[in-house]
Amino acid sequence: MIYVGLSLAVFFLLLILGVPIVFSVGVSVITIWLQNPQIVTNPTYTFQAMTTSLDSFVLVAVPLFIFSGQIMAKGGIADKLFGFFSYFTGKSRSGLPITVIITCLFYGAISGSGPATAAAVGAMAIPVLTNLGYDLTFSASLIAVAGGLGVIIPPSIPMIMYGTATGASVGSLFIAGILPGFLIAACMIIYSIYYCRKNPPDMKKLEEQQQNLHSIGFLSNLKQSFLALLSPVIILGGIYSGIFTPTEAACISVVYALLVSLLAYRTLKISDIPHLMKESLDSIAPVLIIIGVSSVFGRALSLLNVTSDISSFIINNFPGKVAILLFINFLLLIIGCVMDTTPAILIFAPIFWPICESLGMDIVHFGIIMVVNLAVGFVTPPVGINLFVTSSITDVPVMKLAKKATPFIISFIIALLMITFIPAISLSL
Repeated sequence: MIYVGLSLAVFFLLLILGVPIVFSVGVSVITIWLQNPQIVTNPTYTFQAMTTSLDSFVLVAVPLFIFSGQIMAKGGIADKLFGFFSYFTGKSRSGLPITVIITCLFYGAISGSGPATAAAVGAMAIPVLTNLGYDLTFSASLIAVAGGLGVIIPPSIPMIMYGTATGASVGSLFIAGILPGFLIAACMIIYSIYYCRKNPPDMKKLEEQQQNLHSIGFLSNLKQSFLALLSPVIILGGIYSGIFTPTEAACISVVYALLVSLLAYRTLKISDIPHLMKESLDSIAPVLIIIGVSSVFGRALSLLNVTSDISSFIINNFPGKVAILLFINFLLLIIGCVMDTTPAILIFAPIFWPICESLGMDIVHFGIIMVVNLAVGFVTPPVGINLFVTSSITDVPVMKLAKKATPFIISFIIALLMITFIPAISLSL
């Protein structure tokens, strides 16, 4: 255990110093071997284990979903979704913020990524919201938090990572994420209604905007957005019906995105594709390296029986299931503040899952709890990647956005507690 203690100390020290996560994890793995060369984490083993961990059919879905999200962002799919849902909000003060949340739900069912959802919806919706009199900081913080729905509503890249780390069925995780996603969205909507009553937009401009939308007509609006709305139906319907696997669904999502953007909406040119492929590769390459080194670190912890030692410590020192689950939630929230979702899941899922298994929890239920916890990390400094995304769009300082996002984060955590202690929310489907 002393080997692991020093290794973890090195890991967190490097994180504090700002060393990239992949090097922090890699150095901590080598640190174990340097303390005791008989422990099988030497450089040769590390390289072999990294290669083996990436030899996974399930992981093929990750770059494909990222590429699909890039295509749909460039193709203006988020614009079509936002325009369709705006039609139904009427002249309600909170109508457009609610539309933003629903749009993030649907776009998350396309991209599978929190930052991608925040970027695509934010770039399109923030100018509309501010033009209608909604506060800029409120609008940006709303989208930053709602973007987190992108990893809860399936398909979800973090859920794929959790399935890789624990052996849980990715398809079952996707199904289990639907109701929790809608619950979190409902909690956010309740706060949005409260906020907009206290801080109404420019009602005259809002009324004019609605008149313009309704002048187009429902059928015309539906026609414009139908193919965008059909995308999550095809992807998720195929997975749930058993027609294709999550990895095959990722392939289909790329083909569908290309057909819709190139031929139907004509918002994408063939000449744009190489650039989008490069952006996707730039996004996925660091993730794959992190997956490799994190899996090695997880194997080292398993070889040293660290997971069982931590399990015994928590079970013996916290009275009852409720206290243990609250403590694990607390730890995951802290981890989400300082670590990205992929390494956090790959490192800590194998540690926390045996504890929850001993409590009689379902592996899919715990997966949803873990993903929801880490989704909060998208809007909590110092990592808070969604905050940085919306900050880059609006030029509002990150800490100012974080402060404004606090009520939304609280609503997120309220939903998290319900998801934790009411398993049916995750498992009923």
